[in-house]
Amino acid sequence: MTNFTVKKVAVLGAGVMGAQIAAHCVNAKVPVVLFDLPAKEGNKNGIVLKAIEGLKKLSPAPLGNKDDASLIQVANYEDNLDVLAGCDLIIEAIAERMDWKHDLYAKVAPHIAPNAIFASNTSGLSINKLAEGFNEELKARFCGVHFFNPPRYMHLVELIPTTSTNPDILDQLETFLTSVLGKGVVRAKDTPNFIANRVGIFGMLATIHEAEKFGLSVDVVDDLTGAKLGRAKSGTFRTADVVGLDTMGHVIKTMQDTLQDDPFFSLYKTPEVLAKLIEKGALGQKAGGGFYKKVGKDIQRLDFATGEYVAGGAKAADIVGRILKEKDPVKKFKALRESTNPQAQFLWAIYRDAFHYIAVHLDTIADNARDIDFAMRWGFGWSVGPFETWQAAGWKQIAEWVKEDIDAGKALTNTPLPAWVFEGQVAEKGVHTAEGSYSAASNSYVPRSTLAVYERQAFRAPVLGAGVLDAKTAGTTVFEDDSVRLWHTGDDVLIISLKTKMHVIGDGVIQGLKRGLAEAEKNFKGLVIWNTDATEGGAFSAGADLQSALPAFMAGGAKAMDPIVKELQDTFMQMKYSNVPVVAAVAGLALGGGCEMALHASKRVASIESYIGLVEVGVGLVPAGGGLKEAAVRAFTEAKGNDILQFLKTGFTNAATAQVSKSALEAKAMGYLKEDDIIVFNTYELLHVAKVTARAMFDAGYRAPAQRPVTVTGRYGWATIRGQLVNMRDGGFISAHDYKLGDMIAEIVTGGDVDQGSVVSEQWLLDMERKAFIELLNNPKTQERIMGMMQTGKPVRN
Repeated sequence: MTNFTVKKVAVLGAGVMGAQIAAHCVNAKVPVVLFDLPAKEGNKNGIVLKAIEGLKKLSPAPLGNKDDASLIQVANYEDNLDVLAGCDLIIEAIAERMDWKHDLYAKVAPHIAPNAIFASNTSGLSINKLAEGFNEELKARFCGVHFFNPPRYMHLVELIPTTSTNPDILDQLETFLTSVLGKGVVRAKDTPNFIANRVGIFGMLATIHEAEKFGLSVDVVDDLTGAKLGRAKSGTFRTADVVGLDTMGHVIKTMQDTLQDDPFFSLYKTPEVLAKLIEKGALGQKAGGGFYKKVGKDIQRLDFATGEYVAGGAKAADIVGRILKEKDPVKKFKALRESTNPQAQFLWAIYRDAFHYIAVHLDTIADNARDIDFAMRWGFGWSVGPFETWQAAGWKQIAEWVKEDIDAGKALTNTPLPAWVFEGQVAEKGVHTAEGSYSAASNSYVPRSTLAVYERQAFRAPVLGAGVLDAKTAGTTVFEDDSVRLWHTGDDVLIISLKTKMHVIGDGVIQGLKRGLAEAEKNFKGLVIWNTDATEGGAFSAGADLQSALPAFMAGGAKAMDPIVKELQDTFMQMKYSNVPVVAAVAGLALGGGCEMALHASKRVASIESYIGLVEVGVGLVPAGGGLKEAAVRAFTEAKGNDILQFLKTGFTNAATAQVSKSALEAKAMGYLKEDDIIVFNTYELLHVAKVTARAMFDAGYRAPAQRPVTVTGRYGWATIRGQLVNMRDGGFISAHDYKLGDMIAEIVTGGDVDQGSVVSEQWLLDMERKAFIELLNNPKTQERIMGMMQTGKPVRN
């Protein structure tokens, strides 16, 4: 095995993309230096410093923890080019001008270390042309590495070699991007706009064309082409506004300038409506208006016919909504094609145009069909790729319908579908099979990459039709019911996967955890809590299942809840003091009881995108699964003999204000993750890292932690916090009920009505949590909040 370690990255260009790529490197603990031109006035690094300040204000946040902005090293091209010699990876991210890029390359090339990888983040310029002028040795280490905006959140990175790029360089870079930065890498060919932007921008142009043809307004089109199709809920026109109409115009211009021989070339002209908007500076969200414009509290839409903004909010027709809810893709596409409704005809048309386009261009833009599907899923937020959609809807039938439309002159071009669509294995099996995905260039099925980094992904991103392992049924099941599945893959680690909606914790999950702990202590080296939808943005756990507890509450009142809460507390304590390590593999939401479940694990392995917090005050309750007890324990442990109250402030404030971390890095700063907890950047690696961690802990001689008493601040701490709460209530910052909740939380985390420095047990604190929780269940204001949340999904402020 040979390690390729990126010890330092240089990013050239502190614009929107360059600064955010640098920020994500910092998130991943990769030292980074950010370059730009020297400022004409003041500090020479002023441009870079301003960009770093801007990172702190951007939403969604590029930095996992805003304080880490200071870790980005600043540099300019005049004084600091010598710094490049210490960088293993240099990413150029300046404006999309070939001449500007060449000028910069001439300046930096002499300073690049002999083994460093040099890459351009261009979104569509030719990588081979960019490499012109390099010596052969540097050409071999140059490639395209196209991140999608915003780089922290968008999974896709396109990797584009030149004809001279050393294949080892690509493997090294793919490994780094996948595991360290957490990306989904697709290798693209050096064609204009590569894969995702080529297919995605074509799709937007086709959508605009078909919308005009069928007379549909932008709001209706967005309702039809967003979540209803399993795509970004912003739809088509709203997405264009967010991306920036000037950016979209630039990508279209690249297509106009470089794709004259493309049979779809006539579609690449900038739509008149888009050209007019760009001309008057209506560039989308950043300019205050584009296809949409905010007027007061209303969002108005552009009327294509008049060029004026009018009231928006129109939705898809009910009949079309019903067609789109059909689960069977074969029936759904038949209904769309046969419908006389203009909206249904529009949807069939945009699907047909996409299928036509990807079939015609597969041989030139991608190595295989899988790469196009992943590019659209990871770069444009589609839940299913275009080839997957076609195959699921019946390969042969869809192909026949597309051919009929081409022959009838209904398609965007009369270019026929390529012969491979109707011949041999593809006609029989489609483009995705167990042996691989179809490559038109080699007329063969190409298997998945065998790079070692993918061995860390127990369940790789699947493509429909490829017959990959399904985490819901994989391995050996030890026990399964409606709430949980206990299973393993023969490697001494038991896994518990929650099956409830948003993995909420009811009696079934509690019994499953108890069963899992008993089974793990008897037959395994550890227990990992991991959910099968972790890679799809699923929650770790959205907390206690209030709905399932309602019958007990209705029948026996608040008192009937006492044994239920006690069992939850006891189970979490059993986890904490288990004789084998329990590792929580956290990804997505970990709220309330979900946060408490993670807190009581022996260790946490968390995805960077983990949103953790105690949010019970939102439903008028206090945490009662040991979350406040853990805040008191943490403050006592960290104080090391100093004033505990100073260390209690964070834990109290987090719970009293229902603060949720915006990343795993922030969760560490908030105390919901410990310093030695592990942060994983690629959710596909989460299970692997959690299992390796559990096994290593066991093999290192894991013993349950000793149950130590907790020193608390007592009346002194409680009175101090209460004084601040009184000021907030009297100043009108919080309601009387918020004050009550805050006071109860303060009482619990300080140990209550005891002397300062008193020593209490964890059980003492748990009993206080439970008592407060039960008391609040009887409170009418709390009941209002609970009912409001269950009916609307939104917190009630009372």
